[in-house]
Parts: sequence; structure tokens; C-alpha cells
Amino acid sequence: MKTQTRPMGQQTQHNQSTSFQWLSFAYQSLTEIPYDTILTQTETLEVLDLSYNLLDDSSWNPVLLGQLEKLSTLILDCNNYTSHVKFPYMPSVTTVCINKNKINNLPVFVEEIRRKFPNIKILSMMNNEAAPSYFNGGSLTQYKDYRQYVISQIPGLEILDDTEVMEKERLYMTINGNMCFVHRFLFLFF
Repeated sequence: MKTQTRPMGQQTQHNQSTSFQWLSFAYQSLTEIPYDTILTQTETLEVLDLSYNLLDDSSWNPVLLGQLEKLSTLILDCNNYTSHVKFPYMPSVTTVCINKNKINNLPVFVEEIRRKFPNIKILSMMNNEAAPSYFNGGSLTQYKDYRQYVISQIPGLEILDDTEVMEKERLYMTINGNMCFVHRFLFLFF
């Protein structure tokens, strides 16, 4: 049984056909991504919000999603994605929000993000096991190590979670060496 989905979004007019710059399928209890609707917007879609659904790794079709060449923001909050989700290569994407999912293996997930979104500037993955913080039982040391690891692996990142990446964080990695820190991080968490 196929569920009918109703997108919400910001419309623009192009050649007498309706097109969207922003589509939201949030809060619709989706178990599958509505590619049939999304792919009608390949030339204009910039923001896709699939948050607060029941989506998981198996709902992805990287070949189809990769057709969204203008997409800059992908919002996947409050779903069931894991560290092993496979994204398409999308150089246009600069923002990924994947808060409150089931991401528990930071190195695997960050490598996927780094490889598939080479121009990412904003990554938010709060309230996942792999992103320890005071709010989910992590210590201050774990939080700092998490930030340093992500920043070391994605050098172009400007905002991680809700906090701007500071120059002193980048400098710390330069002075102390990325590899030394990466080994320390892996030892602490695995």
C-alpha cells in the first residue's frame, strides 16, 4: 500500500510548470523516500527536508538522489539512519543535518560524509551515539575529541552541530598533528 505524500515548499514559476526550491516531507511517517515527486524538481530543488519520518539506510537510492544537482541542504533529522548509510556523490550539498538518528560509528560515517559531500560547510549530527555531548551522556573530553576528530577529517567544515568551527580548533590540529589525534580518538572510543 503506497502512502500519499504531500510536499510543502517554496514555489517558483518556470515555463508554466510548478517547481520548488524547497521541499518538505517532514512529519509524514514515510518509510520510503518519495522519489517520484522529488525527481520532478531536479533543476530547481535546493533544500530537501525528510525529517521526522521512519526512513532508514534501505530507503536510499543514491543514483536517484544524485540527480538533484542544485541541492545545497539535506535535512534528515529524527529518522533511523545508521553509520552505514550510503549517500550519492553530491558536490552541490553544503549542509547536512542528520540529528537524532542511529549513528554510532563516527569514523565510518564521517568518511562517507567527507567523500560524498566534498563541499560540506555545515554538518549537524547532534543526539547520535557517535556525537557525544552533555545532553546524551557524553563527557566534556569525549565532546572535544569528537569535534577535533570531525574537524580533522573535514577541513572545510565551518559549523559542526550548533557551534562554529573556531580557528583555534584548526590550529590545535596543525600543532598537534592530525594522525596523533586520530589514533588517540580511536583508542578512546573503540
